[in-house]
Amino acid sequence: MKPENKIPVLDKISDEMKAVVNFHRDDLPPWPAVDDFVAQRKHYIHERQLWNADAPQMNTRECVISTTRGPVATRIYSPQSHSQATLYYLHGGGFILGNLDTHDRIMRLLALYTQCTVIGIDYSLSPEARFPQAIEEIVAVCQYFHQHAADYALNVNHIGFAGDSAGAMLALASALWLRDKQIACGKVAGILLWYGLYGLQDSPSRQLMGGAWDGLTREDLQMYENAYLSSADDRESPYYCLFNNDLTRDVPPCFIAGAEFDPLIDDSRLLFQTLQTHQQPCQYKMYPGTLHAFLHYSRMMKIADEALREGARYFKAQL
Repeated sequence: MKPENKIPVLDKISDEMKAVVNFHRDDLPPWPAVDDFVAQRKHYIHERQLWNADAPQMNTRECVISTTRGPVATRIYSPQSHSQATLYYLHGGGFILGNLDTHDRIMRLLALYTQCTVIGIDYSLSPEARFPQAIEEIVAVCQYFHQHAADYALNVNHIGFAGDSAGAMLALASALWLRDKQIACGKVAGILLWYGLYGLQDSPSRQLMGGAWDGLTREDLQMYENAYLSSADDRESPYYCLFNNDLTRDVPPCFIAGAEFDPLIDDSRLLFQTLQTHQQPCQYKMYPGTLHAFLHYSRMMKIADEALREGARYFKAQL
C-alpha cells in the first residue's frame, strides 16, 4: 500500500503518546543495522533503562533453571510472603530482543497490582533459538517450579501467563501447549495479553498502520517472523498461528488488550471475537490513542499504568 493511503497515525495518537514519541534522548545512538541483532539488543537494553526507573521495590530472587534446551534465567518477584497464585511473564521484543531487565518495571507493577508472585522467564532469543524452543523452555520452567514450589515458597495451585507483543503470543501458546499435551503445572487461572500477534498474515490494521515510529512495518514483521520460525511450514503451526489451534474449548480466561494505532490490533480483535463466539471466558479492552509497546511508558503515561491495573484486576477476579 502506498504511504499516502495509510492512516496518519502520528497525527491521531494521544497527547500522552505524543510526549513519549517526541521525548528527546541525547544518550541514544541511531538504531543499528537491520541484521545486527547483537547491536540491536544492546541498544534496546540501553533505551529501556530510563523507562524502568523508579519501579516499586520488593523482594526478588534470580534463579537459573536447567532444561533440556539449556539453562534459562528467571526472576521471581514477591510482593508479599504469601501469594494466591504464580504469574509467569514473557517479555516482548519480536522474539529477537528483550530480557528480564527491559521489562522489569512492567513485572514489578504487575506483581504489586496482583499481589501475586510474578516469575519472569528469560527465554532464548531468535534467530539463535527458533520455534518452538522458547515455548519448550517456558513449559520446562513451569514444570520445574510446579515440582519445586515448596523450595521457593510458591503457590502453584493457580498459575497464569502474561506477556506483551511477542510475549503475548508465547503466553497463549504456552497455555495451549500445556492443555494439548496434558502437562500438569497447576490450574491456569488466567492469561493477560497486551497487544499480541496471534498468527494473522494480513489484516486491515497491518495494511493501514505501522512505521518507523513502532518498528512494525510489513518488512519489520516479516523479518521477526523469518528470525523466529525454522521453516515456512511453521507459519501454520497451531502454536504460531494460534487461530489454527482449537479455541472452542478449555481456553483459560483471557484479558486481551489492544492499542488503537497498532498494526497488530486486528490480531487481538479476532482472538476476542473467536473466543467470545465459542463462549470461552474473555475480556477485550482497546486503549485509545496508543501505539504498540505503550505498556513500557508508565512513567509518563497514565493509560499504561491503567492497562496494567486492569489486567491485574482481571487476573485477581479469576482466583
